[in-house]
Amino acid sequence: MARLPKPLPYAQQVAIFSRLRDAEPSPVTELQHGNAFQLLVAVALSAQATDAGVNRATKSLFEQVQTPQQMLELGEEGLTEHVKTIGLFRQKAKNVMKLSRILTEDYDGEVPDSRAALMSLPGVGRKTANVVLNCIFHFPAQAVDTHIFRVGNRTHIAPGRDVEEVERAIEDNVPAQFQQNAHHWLILHGRYVCQARRPRCTICPIEDLCPYEEKTV
Repeated sequence: MARLPKPLPYAQQVAIFSRLRDAEPSPVTELQHGNAFQLLVAVALSAQATDAGVNRATKSLFEQVQTPQQMLELGEEGLTEHVKTIGLFRQKAKNVMKLSRILTEDYDGEVPDSRAALMSLPGVGRKTANVVLNCIFHFPAQAVDTHIFRVGNRTHIAPGRDVEEVERAIEDNVPAQFQQNAHHWLILHGRYVCQARRPRCTICPIEDLCPYEEKTV
């Protein structure tokens, strides 16, 4: 098994995240939502789907549904009609109905602010829980997706063999002042600049600080 590279040193982390912050001072998730429940549903629907695709599907849904009780009233068939353009929509719809019932019966219709409680809900994994904790409850949780996994390893900001290793590497190595927004900056950087097949190195704000050798010119 190949050894992981060492994470970038402190001064380099500060320099990188300072530039990412300058480029996007107040980053937010691109999943559209009006409250904690809607974000939970949107993230649960986003697995193996794009944020843009989820937003298209939830636009009319969220005009009608703002609470778990309203989701139950809509029913699984009604929800399915809204989200049928999203991959794995039938299973996702089942999970959303189940978690809506649990939230209604066990949490007085509120989204809990505990990772363990969130992850106990059907269809909610660690990444989904971390998005909710970060975006709604302002806890510096790191929701590692494919973009962050790639950027963390490619730049050596947070190397790891799996998403949990990358998550820990962000928590251990990114300075505290950047922790709250770190995953937003890394997602945006991976989505629009440090892309998978052809990274856009010529417009990259951290190109001179990045050890990635196969730079595109």
